[in-house]
Amino acid sequence: MSETALPKDETQPALDAPVESPVTAPRRGNGLVIVALLLGAAGVAAGGWGIWQVRALQASSQQQLGQVQTLDDQSQSLKQSQQQLAARLAQLPAANELEERRRLVAQLQGDQQRLSQRLETVLGASRQDWRLAEAEHLIRLASLRLSALQDINSAQSLVQGADEILREQSDPGAYAAREQLAKSLAALRSTEQPDRTGLYLQLAALRDQVVQLAAIAPQYQLTEPASQGRPTTDTDSRWSQWWEQISRYFRIDFNPDDNIRPLLAGQGLSQVRLALSLALEQAQWAALNGETAVYSRSLGEARSVLQDNFNQDNPQSKAILARIAELEPKAVSVVTPDLASSLAAVQAYLERRHLSADEAKASAGTPAAKE
Repeated sequence: MSETALPKDETQPALDAPVESPVTAPRRGNGLVIVALLLGAAGVAAGGWGIWQVRALQASSQQQLGQVQTLDDQSQSLKQSQQQLAARLAQLPAANELEERRRLVAQLQGDQQRLSQRLETVLGASRQDWRLAEAEHLIRLASLRLSALQDINSAQSLVQGADEILREQSDPGAYAAREQLAKSLAALRSTEQPDRTGLYLQLAALRDQVVQLAAIAPQYQLTEPASQGRPTTDTDSRWSQWWEQISRYFRIDFNPDDNIRPLLAGQGLSQVRLALSLALEQAQWAALNGETAVYSRSLGEARSVLQDNFNQDNPQSKAILARIAELEPKAVSVVTPDLASSLAAVQAYLERRHLSADEAKASAGTPAAKE
């Protein structure tokens, strides 16, 4: 009994003790797990942060190494530049030598400026001399065209050009030369230029008309038929036919005042046309060369050929005669002015100018020789 009671006694206090909840122990284990997990996560975070810091430190260290290498390269290039500058500075002359060279350069610039001024003076004088020589040449050319071709217009232009050159000089010493040139220009303007080209072309047109010239045969026309008022027979008809044929070769005219020319035919007509054409051609040559005597004689010969060999009743011959009468008094030559005085005045001005230049050079060279 006692053995059985002992267990009851042992169990009794257990029943009297406070009853613990069965859920309490698992809750404490979960908290520890959570704490352990938090600690593990914190450790992992701390490790990751450490690894990130290590990598960042490695990247920064590599960047710093690159910068250091760049700075090293720059320092090397600076050293090379310093060495080159030092070599160049070593090659430069000394200060006194630089000053001497600067002085020589300034002297050279001054000499060059004075030389350029002298060159401009010489070139200006030479240009003026060339222009004056051109004026003299223009006057010579104008005189030549007047004497050879009687070209008034060209000579006037040439003399005008020479006067313009003298006007550009602005030299009072050119007054006498310009005065003589003005007189020559007035004489040239008062001289009429003959139209030689126009005369040549007009005579050529007359030569073209000569080919078409033909003499008109004077034919006798009865006012009334001879057989009118009487019967005709065979004999009368034969006589009338014979008379009609004969009347073509001769006629009896009771009015001797009428100018009747014979008919030219065949070779005779061609020869007369050729003679007339040659006379007009000779007149053309005279018109171009200014031969007044030859021109007048040739036109007179052409007029005589027309009057002696062609019928004046022919409208073509009458027109050619009238045209020859109009062209015959035309002037083919004129008395040209003499430009010798103008040429002499310009040459005298050039001589005076050269003498003045020589005297100036001599006076400029004398003090230099004394020094």
